[in-house]
Amino acid sequence: MTKPYCSYLALLAGFLAFSAPAMAKQHAPPAPARDDMSVTPMPAGPPPTPDSPAGGSLVSQPPVLADETSYVLMDGTTGAILAEAAPHLAVAPASLTKLMTAHITYRALHDGSLKLDQTVPVSPEAWKAGGSRMFLDPTSVVTVDQLLHGLIIESGNDAAVALAQQIAGSTTAFVQIMNKDAGTLGLTDTNYTNVTGLPDPALHTSAMDVAILTRVILKDEPEILNISKMQSYTYDNITQASWNPVLQHDPTVDGLKTGLTQESGHCIDATAIRDNMRLIAVVMGGPTWAASTAAIESLLDYGQAFFSDVTIAQTGQQIDLLHSSALDSGVVPVGPGADLLVTLPKTAAKSVTHEITYSTDLSHGVTKGEVLGTISYMAGGKTLGSVPAIALSASKAATFTTKVKREIDRYL
Repeated sequence: MTKPYCSYLALLAGFLAFSAPAMAKQHAPPAPARDDMSVTPMPAGPPPTPDSPAGGSLVSQPPVLADETSYVLMDGTTGAILAEAAPHLAVAPASLTKLMTAHITYRALHDGSLKLDQTVPVSPEAWKAGGSRMFLDPTSVVTVDQLLHGLIIESGNDAAVALAQQIAGSTTAFVQIMNKDAGTLGLTDTNYTNVTGLPDPALHTSAMDVAILTRVILKDEPEILNISKMQSYTYDNITQASWNPVLQHDPTVDGLKTGLTQESGHCIDATAIRDNMRLIAVVMGGPTWAASTAAIESLLDYGQAFFSDVTIAQTGQQIDLLHSSALDSGVVPVGPGADLLVTLPKTAAKSVTHEITYSTDLSHGVTKGEVLGTISYMAGGKTLGSVPAIALSASKAATFTTKVKREIDRYL
């Protein structure tokens, strides 16, 4: 072998070694195409029957979304179910699985075991994760904050694996945490088998469980909305659009997550503020992004048109006078001991009534704030909720002299 030829081979080997990381990134399998016209099979059989548990006969029937396998519309503040169709049907969640991955990550941030600016190593398992990705590789220098953006906006499976391994040591251990949390939160239709949502016959959830988990996230980790409302994200000079197509069509929507596999169809978990109401709309199994986006809009429009959040009890507001000869004052003002916010059909918001059941012995007097009984609120023949009835002022027990004087006054 001639010396010039040997030199050429050495130069070529050096070039390949230097460029290997870049070539690996360039030749990583591409993320799935984001084509609004991509089609998954239509739901089999008749469309699920819609219902409105919170509205009953006082509102119009919720929309029939024949293209969707199931759906839920929830009030994010009160948890009231405004509309549903096959809400507990077990379905493939696809990347909606990452909602739980994000929830556990934010909890680690809140308890201090993880920090936003902390760098996270990228394992070969994370690098080789299939499907959508933020294009990490083992040479990447990436922070928890960047991984959260990649997880939520770009639906990065590589980001999900990296976060899971950082928090729990392995994806297997992280999945155990996911299922424990699902049990704690009452997600009875859900079983996790991975941190990404990639297809697995044993991986399933329901539209109701997705809505419940979303409400928990919005309550406990509202900062997620600062990420989920972004329409794109750039990491390592690669800009990717958000998977959430509703963001481009509706300025009231600020989250939260989507999912797509052949098994799941086009799933969207959207949240929006409409007329000061935080709404959560979940549709599962749509045939296209366009169809599922239209379904989300139909649900949000329905919630806005027919419902409102109403404070029917305000702490300390007088609603009754309790008369009792056992009290020195003879009477004590009564009001709710707690606020009560409920979601009502707009037609029922002004027809709320209440009943007070008193259960306290007043022979020893009453102190301000003492619980005297229960206030129950009703509308449309349905009990909306109850709060303690409390005394809004104090009164000593009536003395013997006071009682005698009252008896005399009765006969004069």
